[in-house]
Amino acid sequence: MKAVWKDVVIAQSDDTVVVEGNHYFPESSLKAEYTTFSNHRTSCPWKGQAHYKSLLVNGEMNPDAVWYYPEPSEAAQAIKGRVAFWKGVQVIE
Repeated sequence: MKAVWKDVVIAQSDDTVVVEGNHYFPESSLKAEYTTFSNHRTSCPWKGQAHYKSLLVNGEMNPDAVWYYPEPSEAAQAIKGRVAFWKGVQVIE
């Protein structure tokens, strides 16, 4: 699977976990050169608190386009150490 934004591969892995229709990639597959800080947080009743990263590709910012659960609940341990995408990031095979 590949996560692509602005024709740039942001993450690529054969090892994704699908939860609620979202592919969670290993955090190590995320290309750090395209990510930047975000202090955005949200809460999921069954997964826990989500943290976010923004994307920066060729001078264009996509705020909070990457999310992850640094300390997921017991029910969501399968996504620990993984990241997912939204806000226009395409996940394709």
